Amino acid sequence: MEGDYVINGAKTFITNGYITDLTIVALKTDKNDGSSGLSLIVVEADREGFQKSQPLEKVGQKSQDAAELFFDDVRVPQANLLGEEGKGLHYLMQELAWERLMIAIRAVAGCEVALQNTVDYTKSRSAFGQNLIEFQNTKFKLAECKTKTQVARVFVDHCIDLAVEGKLDPESSAMAKWWCTELQNRVLDECVQLHGGYGYMLEYPVARAWTDARAQMIYGGTNEIMKEIISRSL
Repeated sequence: MEGDYVINGAKTFITNGYITDLTIVALKTDKNDGSSGLSLIVVEADREGFQKSQPLEKVGQKSQDAAELFFDDVRVPQANLLGEEGKGLHYLMQELAWERLMIAIRAVAGCEVALQNTVDYTKSRSAFGQNLIEFQNTKFKLAECKTKTQVARVFVDHCIDLAVEGKLDPESSAMAKWWCTELQNRVLDECVQLHGGYGYMLEYPVARAWTDARAQMIYGGTNEIMKEIISRSL
C-alpha cells in the first residue's frame, strides 16, 4: 500500500531470533541523512518476506537461541513505526548505557558464583593427603579472585546508583562493561584451573560458566569499542 515501509536486508546474531514473534528493526529510512536517517520499525514474524535461519551453533549460552533474520521486500505499515522517524539512533543511545551496565552486573555476579563454587570444590577435594584449599597456591589464587571481584562489585554498585538517579553516563557504563567482563573471564579461567580436569567437564557448573562468559566481551559493543568510548572523555 502507498506509504508503507518496504524492508530489505539481513540481521545476524539475533538473540532469541528463532523463536521471535515480534522484532524491532533498526533501518535506514533516509539514506541521505547519515545517522539521523535511522528509524525503529516493529515487524511481525508472520509478514510475507520475513524469514529466520535455523538456530546458530554457539560455543556457550545454549539456553538462548541466536539466529539470522532475513527481510525480502517485507511490507510494513507506517503504524508500525516506533517513535518518530529518523530518531532511531537517539532512542538506541538512550538505552545503551543501561544495557552495558546489565552486562557488567551479570559479569560480577558470575564471578561471585564461580568463586563460591570453587571454594566449595577445593574444600571437598584432596590431593597429596590434604584438601586443595590448604595449598598455598590455591589460597593465593582464590584470595586474588575474591579481592578483584569485590572491587568490581563496588564500582558496579556505584554505577547502579547513578542509573537509579538518571546520571549514568556512557563512559562509566563502558568502563563497567569492559572491566567486569574481562575480569569475569580471568576469574573463571582461574576457577577452571583450580577444578583440574573436572573444570573442563560440562557436568560441572564452572565449565558451563566459562564457555558462557566469553561472549560477554563481544555483545553489547565489543570491549575494544568500550575503550574507544572511554577514550573520548580523556
